[in-house]
Amino acid sequence: MPVPEEISTEQAAAAILQGLTAHYLTHDSYPVRAGDTVLVHAAAGGMGRLLTRIVTHLGGRVVATASTEEKRNIARADGAVRAVTYGDALAAVREVSDGAAAVYDGVGKDTFDLSLEALRPRGTLVLFGAASGKVPPFDPLRLMQGSYSLTRPTLAHFVAARHELLERAATLFGWIADGVVDVAVTEKLPLDAVQDAYAALEGRRTTGKLLIIP
Repeated sequence: MPVPEEISTEQAAAAILQGLTAHYLTHDSYPVRAGDTVLVHAAAGGMGRLLTRIVTHLGGRVVATASTEEKRNIARADGAVRAVTYGDALAAVREVSDGAAAVYDGVGKDTFDLSLEALRPRGTLVLFGAASGKVPPFDPLRLMQGSYSLTRPTLAHFVAARHELLERAATLFGWIADGVVDVAVTEKLPLDAVQDAYAALEGRRTTGKLLIIP
């Protein structure tokens, strides 16, 4: 896909996978509207930071969860109206709304019940990852408690057509050029140190993107 002159190829490389994902999550899986309260889990990670900034740009209010105060400060700087521990998420959502219009959950097993409970009636749980493991089988009747919607999307189905890939990429690159999203490259490593990058990811020591430079 073409990279505009306004951004670097490193920015494009750092943003493209999660950036395209963030685009379809906020425009298709649940189209964010102005005034929506949205719960974003793991908000200081690369995916969470993109979601927080994009939801805020679209006029939504983000309640963010993160595991440490340092990470919660990152979420606040990205625009979250509340940044709290996972245990305080329900109270924070209820402080600012009657429930979340949507929950963007890339954590999975450990947060699934919390995510459902945080929704307002007819809210949408967008389960796009499983960092803590797969969600166990559950009774769909649980969704009847609030006429909730549950979706488990994946990127391939949202860029299957060439024109759709180009349209999403153009919007993403425009957001980067305009400063709507900040692609935070926290570290660049040579190819022969790729094992260090994996160790940092597995140890949850990252707050942005790592680039491997050939």
